[in-house]
Amino acid sequence: MDHKVALITGGATGIGKQTAIQLAEKGCNVVINYRNSALEAETLANELNRRYGTKNIEVQGDVANSSDCERMVSKAMEVFQKIDILVHNAGPYIQERKPLTEYEMDEWNYLLQGNLTSAFYLAKLVIPSMRKQKWGRIITMGFDRVETAPGWIYRSAFAAAKTGLASLTRTIAIEEAKNGITANMVSPGDIKSEWKEKTIADAVSYMKSAPERRREGTGEDIARTIAFLADEKSDLITGCILSATGGMDVLGKVFREND
Repeated sequence: MDHKVALITGGATGIGKQTAIQLAEKGCNVVINYRNSALEAETLANELNRRYGTKNIEVQGDVANSSDCERMVSKAMEVFQKIDILVHNAGPYIQERKPLTEYEMDEWNYLLQGNLTSAFYLAKLVIPSMRKQKWGRIITMGFDRVETAPGWIYRSAFAAAKTGLASLTRTIAIEEAKNGITANMVSPGDIKSEWKEKTIADAVSYMKSAPERRREGTGEDIARTIAFLADEKSDLITGCILSATGGMDVLGKVFREND
């Protein structure tokens, strides 16, 4: 993927950071979007520049804001003149568990804008240039079994947004197939916060230190899945929702009131 340009939303930390590393390692120039993590984004861009010799920049913006999305894409186009790969990793999440009736209007709207409408903003901005070059990759993020439109107790806004995003991703795949653009969704397993920036080697080492431990999912696991879908030879794979859960029943907990 030498000289391809990838825009990664929420790319400064966590799974986004591991994705930036994975794509830069494969020769991509990376646009690292962040909302608040300015230092982390700048540090990562400089690290990728040194380690892989690619050209990487950081750009601030809240994906829930259409004008921010326009500015992010404009900056990327100014520097690189194209965006080949869009990894829509950013998406707000409210840790507090509460039923639908306890959501404030602003909370509900922000979760839908940040997780669903933001994908529309960005896709609308990047697809025209992808069409011109007859090549593009759009990768979104879901949750286990999102394609079945499951209910998720106390997570109504997030679940509704991601379910809508699954349908939108598949619609883009159908509409843009003739233009050489693929669109797929990756659904991570239950990856704990402290494992989002860790590697597969970290997980294997952790498991070996106590064999009764299960294999933890890591940011690298998801980043490798994203990189596979972004690869030039993955052009036949589109409209897919690919789970990376390690065989765990991740969704089982969403029906239980105590999880």
